[in-house]
Amino acid sequence: MPEVAGVFPVHNNKFKIGTAGRASTTEQMLIIKDLETFSPSIDANTEEWTPMDQAGWIRRAVTGKGLTFSFSGKRRYGDPGNDYIGGLLLGTGQDVESKFEWEMPSGAKLTMDCVINLTTPGGGDSTNIDTLEFEVLSDGLPTFTPAPAT
Repeated sequence: MPEVAGVFPVHNNKFKIGTAGRASTTEQMLIIKDLETFSPSIDANTEEWTPMDQAGWIRRAVTGKGLTFSFSGKRRYGDPGNDYIGGLLLGTGQDVESKFEWEMPSGAKLTMDCVINLTTPGGGDSTNIDTLEFEVLSDGLPTFTPAPAT
C-alpha cells in the first residue's frame, strides 16, 4: 500500500470497469488494458440570483454535480476490459450502463454507477495501433472511500 503523502506518477492510478454492466460483481470489475491518458472533470449546476440586499452582487449556490472521466489508449483485442468498452460501439440506454472504480495512488477509492460513451473505437494511420477513446460519466452519487491510515 502506498503512503498517503508524496507525489506519484500518473500510472499509479488504477481504473476498473464492470464487464457485466450494472449487475457487475467484484469478480467482474476488471482493469482496462493499454490506457494511456485520463482526464477527470467535474461539472457543477450553479444557481444564481441577485437579491437587492447584495447591492447588485450575484449570490450563487452549487445545486448539483456530475463527474466525467475521459480516457484514451490503444484497442487491445482479447483483453476483457478493453473488449467490453470496444463492444459498446452501437450500445444505448441500459446497454452502456456499468460500474466504475478509481483507485488513487494514495489508496483512496472512488466508485460509482456510470454510463459509458465510446467516442473512438479504433482508427489511425496505417502504421498506428488502433485507438480506443471513451468517457465514463457518473450516474448518481459516487462513493468516496478515503485512503487507509498509515
